[in-house]
Parts: sequence; C-alpha cells; structure tokens
Amino acid sequence: MTGDGLRGSPGPDRPVLVLDSGIGGLTVLREARVLMPERRFVYVVDDAAFPYGNWEETALRGRLVELFGDLIAGHDPLACVIACNTASTLALDALRAAYPQMTFVGTVPAIKPAAERTRSGLVSVLATPGTVKRQYTRDLVEQWATKCEVTLVASVNLAALAETYMRQGLVEEAAVRAEIAPCFVEKDDGRRTDIVVLACTHYPFLVNRMRKMAPWPVDWLDPAEAIARRALSILPKASPDTPMTRHDDTALFTSGGADAVTRRLMQGFGLSA
Repeated sequence: MTGDGLRGSPGPDRPVLVLDSGIGGLTVLREARVLMPERRFVYVVDDAAFPYGNWEETALRGRLVELFGDLIAGHDPLACVIACNTASTLALDALRAAYPQMTFVGTVPAIKPAAERTRSGLVSVLATPGTVKRQYTRDLVEQWATKCEVTLVASVNLAALAETYMRQGLVEEAAVRAEIAPCFVEKDDGRRTDIVVLACTHYPFLVNRMRKMAPWPVDWLDPAEAIARRALSILPKASPDTPMTRHDDTALFTSGGADAVTRRLMQGFGLSA
C-alpha cells in the first residue's frame, strides 16, 4: 500500500502530518502554516484511495489504520491531522485506539457553530455521501442543533469538481449549481437557509463559484481555521528562543507519484513533491 514515498527519516525536527485523499486538506494546511510557521509539515495525499466516499466503511477504516501505522513509523510525527470529514467521522476513534501515544486532530462538520450563528434557524450541511450517512454526523445534529432545521446534502461530484478546478483553473458552473441547489431551503413564512456548512475540505476551493451560483447570499462556513487552531492548542509550545527558520515541507502520494500538474500545484503551496 505504502511504497517508498511514504518512508522518511524522523530526525530531530518532528513534523506535523496532514492527510487527505486529495487536495482538499491543503485548505487546512494553509491555515496551519500561518498559525504555526515554526513547524514542519508533511502533507499526505492518499490518492491511491481517492475518493474515500466510494469505499465500503470497514475496508476504508482498515486502510486508514494501516496507512497511519506506516506513516507514524516512517516520520515520527508530533501529531496527525486528518483533514477530511469522511475519514475523520469514520476512523478517528479506531486510530486513537490503535495508536494511543499519537495525537490525532480530526475534521468534523461545523454544526455547532452553524447552529449558534444562524438567524433563520435553517442550516444546510454540504458533505460527501459518506459523511452524510455517518451516524457521527447525525449525532452532532442531535447534540448541537435541536433548535434548528438542518438539511444534510450529499454531494456526489463536488470534491472531484474541486480537484478539476484546482488543476485546470476552470469548472463547469452548471455542475456546481446542481450540487449546491439542495442546500437552499425556503419556507412559507419567508425564512431561508442562511448558513451552509462546508463539510468537506475540498469545498472551500470552490466557494467563489458557489457564491456566484447561489440563489441568495448565505454564510459559507469553512472549518479550516478552526481545525488549525485546534492543532495549535494541543501541540507543545515552541520556545520563544526557537529560531524562525524556513522548513522544507513535503507532499507524499500513496500512489507512488503524481503528474506534473499536481506537482506544480503542490509547489504552489510551498511543498516539495
């Protein structure tokens, strides 16, 4: 599964691992690097398994536990950030049980802050089918949003559209409109959806297209900064005397490599690939 590209020398400068099935986790990495410029990051693209939403749950959970075992052994990270809602809602508990000495930071739908901010009481959660069907997601709704009406929208194609957009610089806007249309709910009393939770780290890359295609303005809730702040809060504090040096952050691919376009994309985010 892993290949030579997943092995590395731990060294004294232990990295923070950030994993996603594709490019979506770059939204989290971008925020993490702003908050933790002194850290070194390894961005892991599990492209051999993309998209996670197409996997059977038991098989994907097993894959992630095995993959993280290799990554932890190969890189001795300070922490592992799972920059993917589908993977986090499915495997976070299993990973913490399998590797109790490792710190894991997961990505879960931002239902609590959405419920706190909505004025209309109508919130939509835009996610992959895997995240929508997960009991974890429904438990978040029951725990935090009982006073709201939450619409769970399973998008089959949006993550792939984001991948295309980031690699090619354009996307079919009608396709984006079709994916987000179910998020917009209007009631007879005039209330309308006012917050859409972006419950996939790929989606913020398309948020400008979404705003253009939306039938009315809403707040698009991007959890990337909150995830990065959570990672910052649980990592050991850097010494004030620690020199601020530029780190060689890297991208790894479980497929063993990436095409030229993807490599240029990673380089644009300051990652050697």
